[in-house]
Amino acid sequence: MGIIAALIIGGVAGWLAGLIVRGAGFGLIGNVVIGIIGALLASWLLPQLGVSLGAGWVRDIVNATIGAVIILVILSLIRR
Repeated sequence: MGIIAALIIGGVAGWLAGLIVRGAGFGLIGNVVIGIIGALLASWLLPQLGVSLGAGWVRDIVNATIGAVIILVILSLIRR
């Protein structure tokens, strides 16, 4: 069940990040992967910065979206 939840959260986060950072999307599969990697990045980075957003699915999606946006911005800068 954990893998399915990670795919759902990653998919939603990747889709949201693709909407936030226009023109930097990588398609459905790419956005899911970026969402999952973003969730890993945010779960490490945000506690290091002292940021706590609550608990539950909403927090997981917000954290993953923040991480995915960071990754998409970095990748769009590298592409140029």
